[in-house]
Amino acid sequence: MKTILLGLLITLTLISCQSNNNDFDNYFSKSQQDSLLTNIVTYLYLPAPEATNTTKFQPQFRGFYAKNTPNFKLQKYYQAENGWNYFFLIRPVGSSSAFKRGVLGKFKLAPNSFMPTAFEEVANTPHLAEEVVKERGNYLFQELIKNGNLDKQTPMKQYIEWPDEHLAYDRKTNQWITIKPY
Repeated sequence: MKTILLGLLITLTLISCQSNNNDFDNYFSKSQQDSLLTNIVTYLYLPAPEATNTTKFQPQFRGFYAKNTPNFKLQKYYQAENGWNYFFLIRPVGSSSAFKRGVLGKFKLAPNSFMPTAFEEVANTPHLAEEVVKERGNYLFQELIKNGNLDKQTPMKQYIEWPDEHLAYDRKTNQWITIKPY
């Protein structure tokens, strides 16, 4: 009986430690987190007023993204040994507060900087209640860091809305593009 309890305790401790390793707090200070999250939001969010997709990284637009960053919640983060940084965040959906969307992605960091390079949105979840987004996003995040992609999960439409046969992520322009009209 003691052996079973000890084994259970060790297993729970290992699971707890593994999930804590994916906490953003374990990697960066609060100010570093704010800077990196604002940079990620700049990639994900619509262009600031008077900005375009190519100019939105210019300093005069940073205030717009910093102001909107509190609407985005970084749920999971992982730095792989190969230099890739994986993330799962929850973002707002239009004007609806009832639904959220999960975004899973990866990037590399520029040397001595918190600016992502080689940025890619790997997948977006459908619009769902936040608790459902968390549950499904956590599963997808584990698969993403395990495999480096979500190719096997992409057909799971209740988990992944994009990419699909109509939309793909363009890594050159950092936006979703239509590849086949609806």
